[in-house]
Amino acid sequence: MEAIAIVTILALAQFILFSIQVGSLRGKHQVKAPAVNGHTEFERMFRIQQNTMEQLVVFLPALWIFGRFVNPLWGAGFGLVFIAGRFIYRAAYLKDPGTRGPGFTISFLPTVIMLVWSLLALVLTFF
Repeated sequence: MEAIAIVTILALAQFILFSIQVGSLRGKHQVKAPAVNGHTEFERMFRIQQNTMEQLVVFLPALWIFGRFVNPLWGAGFGLVFIAGRFIYRAAYLKDPGTRGPGFTISFLPTVIMLVWSLLALVLTFF
């Protein structure tokens, strides 16, 4: 489970990095809190950070359930794919929001796979 904990820390560190970038762009473009619109660059980074937070709500429980009931090393691998996908999503969204799809998919699929696989593994324990 150590690998799962490491990936959890990395995913949360990535979210903190995105949050810092939002704060930095808020200052750079003089977007006063609590406003969430103003400059395009700020708005895009804000959406990246918000979408990442939305994904973490599902990803983190899926990661830990998968690590506990299926395989922690496979879970850590899926987690690293999630993190890489979030960076790809960030880069694409900042350049052109219309190109964010592949990064989103790369980070979303590991969560779905872990949830479905975990559910199957747990259900099969009853048979």
